[in-house]
Amino acid sequence: MKNYYAGLDGGSTYTKAALLHGNQVVDAMVTNTGIDNNTSAIELIEKMCQRRGIGRSEIKYIMATGYSRKVFEVADDDISEITAHAYGVRVTAPQEYRPGMIVDIGGQDSKIIYLDQNYAVKNFTMNDKCAAGTGKFMEVIAQILETTIDQVGPLSLESKAPCDINSTCVVFAQSEVISLVARKYDRRDILAGMHLSMAKRIIKMMKKSEKGGDILMTGGGALNIGVHKAFEEEMMRDVYVAKYPQFNGAIGAALIASERI
Repeated sequence: MKNYYAGLDGGSTYTKAALLHGNQVVDAMVTNTGIDNNTSAIELIEKMCQRRGIGRSEIKYIMATGYSRKVFEVADDDISEITAHAYGVRVTAPQEYRPGMIVDIGGQDSKIIYLDQNYAVKNFTMNDKCAAGTGKFMEVIAQILETTIDQVGPLSLESKAPCDINSTCVVFAQSEVISLVARKYDRRDILAGMHLSMAKRIIKMMKKSEKGGDILMTGGGALNIGVHKAFEEEMMRDVYVAKYPQFNGAIGAALIASERI
């Protein structure tokens, strides 16, 4: 019988789960958070057990993180998402890569976490007052432009002349995009402009004194290649996307769970 450790990340939009054996990610799953966060978490754990062909008793410890961490009855304990993300990069970043900064783009907020050489959290800043610069912002714009969230990134890379989208509020930015559509601007240029606007907004959150370290992108937003390229363009440097970016918090929570035992 093997020992497994699980992490649950209860986000505002999606609930993620990761299963670790040692330091190896053996499974990861995501589901819509819905109105019953606790049931969503229990079902994720059950589905991972079924998929891996293991018994529930083989998961020795479950650590929760994220917005819903306090309501997950299936979890043994909970940890802050800032700490969980800092731990997660020990698994999701390349061995030779030493991120000094994590840029986490979630469904309803974006975070910047500053790390020391031992991956300990030095400081963090968070945008949780407005949806601009988040995954929800991308979903809203995708609907207006009659495309899917999976396509906004690839389409934006085809842009020849990105539009200027200056609004920092998601409501005003939405109106700005509708106006650009009415004026017959190319959808690809609007999307490219949206990604640049998001990158600029999040970069403004960064502390100038902390911009020297390597940068690692996490969160569901990191799956969008358009956002990734916009960050590199605005910062004029390489930005690495974590392995399993959407599951970084859950992986970190599972890693902490293994240390508890």
